[in-house]
Amino acid sequence: MAGARWALLALSLAAAAGTGTGTAGERLHVCKESEYHYEYTACDSAGSRWRVAVPHTPGLCTGLPDPVRGTECSFSCRAGEFLDMKAQRCRPCAEGTYSLGTGVRFDEWDEVPHGFASVATSLDSDDGFGDAVENCTGSTWVPLGDYVASNTDECTATLMYAVNLKQSGTVSFEYLYPDSSIVFEFFVQNDQCQATVEESRWMRTTEKGWEFHSVELSRGNNVLFWRTTAFSVWSKVPKPVLVRNIGITGVAFTSECFPCKPGTFASTAGSSSCQPCPADSSSAKGATSCQPCEPGTYAEPGSASCKPRPPCTDKDYFYTHSACDEHGETQLMFKWAEPKVCSEELPQAAKLPPSGGRTRCPPCNPGFAATNGSACQPCPMGSYSNGSGCLSCPAGMEPVLGLEYKWWNVLPPNMETTVLSGINFEYKGIAGWEVAGDYIYTAAGASDNDFMILTLVVPGFSPPSPVLEDTESKEVARITFVFETICTVNCELYFMVGINSHTNTPVETWTGPRGKQSYTYVVEKNASMSFTWAFQRTPYHEEGRRYTSDVAKLYSINVTNVLGGVASFCRRCAPEAEGSCAPCPPGHVMDHGVGACRPCPPGTYLRGHPADGLPACHPCGPGTYSNQLRSLCFNNCSAALPLRGRLLRFEFPSMAAPAALSTGPAFTPRGRRYRHHFRVSLCGPQSHTSTQAHTWPCPCVCCPQGRKAAACSDNVTEARLRVVTGYVCQATLVPPDRPRHQGPISSQPISLGDRILGVTTSSTLDGITSPPELFPLGHPDLPDIIFFYRSNDVTQPCSSGRATAIRLRCDPLLPSPGTLSVPSKCPEGTCDGCTFHFLWVTGEGCPRCSSSHYRPIVSACLGGVQRTTYVWREPRLCRGGRSLPPPTVRPCRSADFWLKVGISAGTGAAALLAALAAYFWKKNQKLEYKYSRLVMNAAAKESELPAPDTCAIMEGEDAEDDLLFATKKSLFGKIKSFTSKRLPDGFDSVPLKTSSGGSAMEL
Repeated sequence: MAGARWALLALSLAAAAGTGTGTAGERLHVCKESEYHYEYTACDSAGSRWRVAVPHTPGLCTGLPDPVRGTECSFSCRAGEFLDMKAQRCRPCAEGTYSLGTGVRFDEWDEVPHGFASVATSLDSDDGFGDAVENCTGSTWVPLGDYVASNTDECTATLMYAVNLKQSGTVSFEYLYPDSSIVFEFFVQNDQCQATVEESRWMRTTEKGWEFHSVELSRGNNVLFWRTTAFSVWSKVPKPVLVRNIGITGVAFTSECFPCKPGTFASTAGSSSCQPCPADSSSAKGATSCQPCEPGTYAEPGSASCKPRPPCTDKDYFYTHSACDEHGETQLMFKWAEPKVCSEELPQAAKLPPSGGRTRCPPCNPGFAATNGSACQPCPMGSYSNGSGCLSCPAGMEPVLGLEYKWWNVLPPNMETTVLSGINFEYKGIAGWEVAGDYIYTAAGASDNDFMILTLVVPGFSPPSPVLEDTESKEVARITFVFETICTVNCELYFMVGINSHTNTPVETWTGPRGKQSYTYVVEKNASMSFTWAFQRTPYHEEGRRYTSDVAKLYSINVTNVLGGVASFCRRCAPEAEGSCAPCPPGHVMDHGVGACRPCPPGTYLRGHPADGLPACHPCGPGTYSNQLRSLCFNNCSAALPLRGRLLRFEFPSMAAPAALSTGPAFTPRGRRYRHHFRVSLCGPQSHTSTQAHTWPCPCVCCPQGRKAAACSDNVTEARLRVVTGYVCQATLVPPDRPRHQGPISSQPISLGDRILGVTTSSTLDGITSPPELFPLGHPDLPDIIFFYRSNDVTQPCSSGRATAIRLRCDPLLPSPGTLSVPSKCPEGTCDGCTFHFLWVTGEGCPRCSSSHYRPIVSACLGGVQRTTYVWREPRLCRGGRSLPPPTVRPCRSADFWLKVGISAGTGAAALLAALAAYFWKKNQKLEYKYSRLVMNAAAKESELPAPDTCAIMEGEDAEDDLLFATKKSLFGKIKSFTSKRLPDGFDSVPLKTSSGGSAMEL
């Protein structure tokens, strides 16, 4: 009450001051009702207030009505009413106007409404809502008539609105969020900058046009934030977020009603909203009804004015085929594109071409057959058809169920088509695709930027053999379609997949003209699926139809293993006693020769396309092994690799825990930089089977209970947390701008490696190459161990799926998990978008130590003892395994002992040689004497006496006579002559030569 009294006192003083001024100067006239308005004072602590009259122009008049007690502060009017301040009573709004009661609505976005603020900040900025960085100045929310659009570049754009609520209320709006490449968040803060609706912060992507979102607000000050953070993925520009029809309730009373905007009307009093005008009518601001357009003009729904009809052209009609009649014939027909806005009566206007002649209908699609009527019906269970007639499968064979559409006479019953407006993003009740016999193609829309939608719904799948959880290839089915785009401008064809009627997720996009080609998508979850094709001729809106000839064509669609599907062929199966077929048990394949199941041998695993029949056994890659069910290959967390003639064994017991790596800008204290986040594990993902609680591809020593493989999540765009697991995965992280928020925002998780191909030291495996020059060179004596992985996700640029090569490098000084890095030339981890490269340096990458990794050091013999010590060879390139042997000690002889032994042996040998030399010298002297005597006797005989028969000197005779030798012999020659001619009786024989030159005689 004290506050109200002070307010009344202030108003009385102001009135007195005005009266005084008028008295001193010109006398003021009494205020008229048009010269003042009523306002309420601020509420006091008791919830009371006063109604006072306030002049439009102070000092212009006098005699204002006296203040009176106003309504209670909690008083409010209902929607469609306003508060008459004079009577202080709620009254209904007049025709052509509306009100929200205690709220306001913002539905006109020709410009940013008063009270809103749009701020852009760079991801590199250190100031959350601070000054806008120069390169993001233009990256704000843009008003576009009926809605406001977000930015699409790598900046953070925030749309803010502050409101003071007198009572608890709500904020509601409609939004269109088609692209998860933008992180879209809506949150509310109070005047202490504390979030009040944290659970509603992250918005879900939309699937079927605009979605409604409402959040409760508390009494008092509330600041509303619509924020987007865009980031490029594979160099694609994301679609903007659109917001419209923002309504806020709980504000102060509404003292007036708002007129309906142009193109809308309110025909009754007390309206809470205005209705749009129907087609071919228009209205001005504050209209109570819509006026029909004049002849020769037209208007789209919700138009403010009518436009003259243009002359029809060949862009305004399209062709289609009629359904088959009872004679099995169809007819080519032409139709005007809806809505028809052109005029045929204008000069030079095109006319609708006449229908063509009747032709034979194309055959039924595989699995269907024509009945007595003209319509194609599915073949009964257990039979198959190529389109001409139903046949039963032979014994020992079963039909291969699926759906195959390659003839397009009528739209199949499980397909539907519509058009999504590219202007207001609302669905229209017209067909976007038309059948044309050999293909189905996009018809003409109301505008060239409309989205032509075609959706195929599949209730579920029935794979020929159970898909185990502990397998790397969880293929349940696959969809393959052949398409073509013919474009003169930058058209786009989108392929999207929805699960259990949830949001469609874009899988692939083709831009511009594309030749006839095939695309395959692998289904890994057995659930109700929807496959959607959306074609947009141009993203820019222009009046009329200019690019109707730009079309997308689908020639065929083939879906395998469809639950309740039809069959076009049969395959061998394992017969049961009752004659029916049974699927092969896990780890077995069908032997087509005998029609029985046989187990896959060790070292192989089951792989194959269900459309091609039962899977086959394929060998595991190098360094990998198969599990017992032959459902996958794994590296067993160990490897034995040959290197230069020896076998090195590696074990990675600590590598099951995933290593993390983030690339891109680093986090800043208050900035909002995003970064690509990788998680890598040499152990596969956790799996689950019905018989075991948890099993792992790696043994328990590598992956103990509780370990997790690499997992990346999406906690933004889905109602429930979506997690992608595998050997290698990637997600995009956006750090929180407020410390209170729980952790960073993770979005767009993708798998980079679902199955291991092999472990080897070679740089190439299965078409994947890991160039060694991407990373610094390692040790020449120990090459890197390369783990090759491949993902099951097939994309347009990656027809074989994404691949990953992890180089494991030895560094005994780095404990687990070590360091993970990407190539400096490719900071995002990939140079082509398909193959990712990582270098993992850790002690776990070293081979197990063996005897070749250390060497002995032998010490000198000291005191009769010699020691042998073992040390590692430098640099040490091993870990674990064999330890260094302990030092050994053995007795030994010192050098002095062996020196003495050597001297003694040398002295003895010298003495023996000397004795032998003396002996042989003595013998040589005797021989010389004997020989000289024989020579002399022989000479004397020739001259005087007959030659004696023999001549010898008995042992013991002395030969001391002086001798004259005709020839000299060396010591060696003397010894030889002494030893060569020795008779058995102990005498020496000497050859003598006569002087007459006769033959020699032996003595």
